[in-house]
Amino acid sequence: MIAAQGVSLQYGGRVLFNDVNINFTKGNCYGLIGANGAGKSTFLKILSGEIEPNKGSVFITPGERMAVLKQDHFLFDELEVVQTVLYGHKRLYEIMKEKEELYSKADFTDEDGIKVSELEGEFAELDGWSAESNAEILLNGLGITNELHYVKMKELTGTQKVKVLLAQALFGNPDILLLDEPTNHLDIHAIRWLEDFLMNFENTVIVVSHDRHFLNKVCTNIADIDYGKITMFVGNYDFWYSFTQLTQRQIKDQNKRTEQKMKELQEFIQRFSANASKAKQATSRKKLLDNLQMDTVKPSSRRYPFCSFKQDREVGNDVLLVENISKTIDGKKILDNISFMIRPNEKVAFVGKDEIARTALFQILMGEMEPDEGKFKWGITTKTGYFPKDNSEYFEGCKESLIEWLRPFAKEGEQYDADIRGWLGRMLFSGEEALKSANVLSGGEKVRCMLCKMMMSGANVLIMDEPTNHLDLEAITALNEGLSEYKGTLLFDSHDHQFVQTIADRIIEILPGGIIDRQMTYDEYLEDEEINNLRLKLTEEA
Repeated sequence: MIAAQGVSLQYGGRVLFNDVNINFTKGNCYGLIGANGAGKSTFLKILSGEIEPNKGSVFITPGERMAVLKQDHFLFDELEVVQTVLYGHKRLYEIMKEKEELYSKADFTDEDGIKVSELEGEFAELDGWSAESNAEILLNGLGITNELHYVKMKELTGTQKVKVLLAQALFGNPDILLLDEPTNHLDIHAIRWLEDFLMNFENTVIVVSHDRHFLNKVCTNIADIDYGKITMFVGNYDFWYSFTQLTQRQIKDQNKRTEQKMKELQEFIQRFSANASKAKQATSRKKLLDNLQMDTVKPSSRRYPFCSFKQDREVGNDVLLVENISKTIDGKKILDNISFMIRPNEKVAFVGKDEIARTALFQILMGEMEPDEGKFKWGITTKTGYFPKDNSEYFEGCKESLIEWLRPFAKEGEQYDADIRGWLGRMLFSGEEALKSANVLSGGEKVRCMLCKMMMSGANVLIMDEPTNHLDLEAITALNEGLSEYKGTLLFDSHDHQFVQTIADRIIEILPGGIIDRQMTYDEYLEDEEINNLRLKLTEEA
């Protein structure tokens, strides 16, 4: 068990946590949620001991081992991949290194022999003889194949390093597991493997994630951070969301009835208080009025933006034709003879392990990159809106206010400050927020500005490359609803399972040997055995 007891933390004048008391027990997976800036990652650091609270303490059951998902991707660059995973069990790793040093001594003494015997006993107790094979099983499950197991970490890509560090945290069956955004940069197959792992994990897990499907799959409890307090709910994310929304509605409905009752009592008292025959009834109603109370609707630090995409005109029958497009980047063929046709009002999710391939395809379609072979043609009635994965060029060096940044994208007649502020307000940039410089925005704020730009465009075809990156759960939910209601054509990719499942009506998977194209939901696509066999065949042929 791990528990926070009277934990308070304050930075300057800002109170992040105030007298938090909460227990996390064995056999449960806790989803730690809250608005951006609420302190989710900070609370994990308090639990891990990386940050000391101003008041209070963290209690861990004696003898229990904690593992934390590391965020520094360069920390283990000089270690081999398997060694990096083994490092996740610090004591076991120390024993292995100490044994190596003793066995390599030229002048091995009787004392060394006694020490080695003690180390071997502890090594066996910690299942050391299976350590390397267990580490390799974890790596393979996350998609780090055998040929990479004994190369140095510095030779891996950023995405591969993320997977190795995740395997490090999972290694050795820790008693307490702290995971901050573990699904970031994972492909769908690695995420599903991780879901299965955590669902079968018998110890304590505390996880921060913006992936709603992931939280729904693995969480037994939700710990909600709001205004410096943490409230525990039994159930997954959807249960928490439904329960809190229902509770808010019930309180508001009850208050409406109470307000109506108070109004009726006040009218009776005003009408009959001077009437001697009704004075007793008026006095009785006055006492009843004094006892009526409105339930407090507890405010939340969460803010939901408003996402709504409207097309200026409907698209015609011809939307997009892609014929035999191929592209090689850095000597690797990432698009191989890709052909497909997009029909009006389709919502197509592009999936696959290779993020670079999807981004390259979108850049080709938007004219930002030339294909090596093949061609494509947009219909004459199409008007496209593009959300790039890397939006830095839109903001770098721009010291103008958000109002001035957004003005060039406004339609004629809608370029007044009031109009621009209205759009920005939808995306939570109200009041002084609309006057901040565009070059000082956070990642999530830049995404909201880009979405604002797209909403203003009136496009009937939207192309969106990982639009949920950097967004909090509230913004993802709002964008999810906005795109579900969008009447135009949508081409997009996302690591957010629920986002893809609830929006897409067609799936195109980009593989080394071509594509798989199916008119179905994402869950249907993932569970289709024929598709899984075809994926394996195309990958092997490539």
